[in-house]
Amino acid sequence: MESAALSFELIEAPDTPVIGPDHPGLAGNRYGFEGGCVVKEAGVYHLFTAEMAGDPFWVKMRLAHWTSPDARTWRRIGTLYETEGRITPGDQRFSLWAPMAVFNDDEQRWNLFYIAYRPGQGEREGLHMEGKIWRAVSTAPGRAGIGGPYRDAGIILQPDAHSQPWEGQQGTDSFYPWRVGAKWYAFYGSHQHWPLGTWPVGLAEAPALAGPWTRCVGLNPSPIEPVFIENPLVTRVGSQFVAVYDNCAPGDTYIPEGRHVGCSVSLDGIHWPKGHDLPVQPASGPAQWSDDLRTALGLIAEDDGTFTLLYTGQLRGKKFWPVGLARLRPRQA
Repeated sequence: MESAALSFELIEAPDTPVIGPDHPGLAGNRYGFEGGCVVKEAGVYHLFTAEMAGDPFWVKMRLAHWTSPDARTWRRIGTLYETEGRITPGDQRFSLWAPMAVFNDDEQRWNLFYIAYRPGQGEREGLHMEGKIWRAVSTAPGRAGIGGPYRDAGIILQPDAHSQPWEGQQGTDSFYPWRVGAKWYAFYGSHQHWPLGTWPVGLAEAPALAGPWTRCVGLNPSPIEPVFIENPLVTRVGSQFVAVYDNCAPGDTYIPEGRHVGCSVSLDGIHWPKGHDLPVQPASGPAQWSDDLRTALGLIAEDDGTFTLLYTGQLRGKKFWPVGLARLRPRQA
């Protein structure tokens, strides 16, 4: 399928992150943020994100909820889930990541999808192994229940007999659903730690948001990126579908890059062409504050026809990953 003509240009990038290392609401968050999503509901921006709260790094984790009236001034609402911060062999929830909030029309409740890992053991396993996708449901009904609290409703995708040959030891490492007609689709990622492999994604499908979810056949792995793609989020823009995601500089393995996230545009939400770089920071000046752009947190459509994109990235020269903001204007050839 040919690539759609829709593209985006950067029209504004603040000089500083919107949630940085000096934010008063960090609540002891030592290393910052990676992954998750932003949802705009009833005029309020809601950020669901993984906080790399403390040591051990990537082990002491919190899944948190933040809100903002303008996507620039943020307040931490609370912690949804938290790990103990211990590497215990066999612990299936020692590290938690990538909270994604999606409204389920069938239940009239918000669903929260997130990843839980067990710790690796030995030289041939990575830190994060056998990732499982958990689904949680807000105990408060309706769209006003976006803040939860959330209760776990079970695992909806995990390494099993249906895993495909391209999937690796990391298991399922991200999950974000969107609707196409009567079906739901989602990208899920994976990675092989030993021998070192790429970081691809594939598609899963389901008749309802609650599942059952099955891996798509004949579409996986996706051709969006040949080496590295993580945490893609999909937004419908008119009749087209736009995926924004974490990518990297060209090369045979992950190479940090500090200006862009990845972007792919699909005509039908199922077939995805190779992606391209989408600038969210300028080439120079104070607004180019990142050494390594990490996770895109989704496109938010604004009333004036522009889009807000929030993302995480490493602050230059520091071991802290703030949340940044970019305003984009769509272009249709």
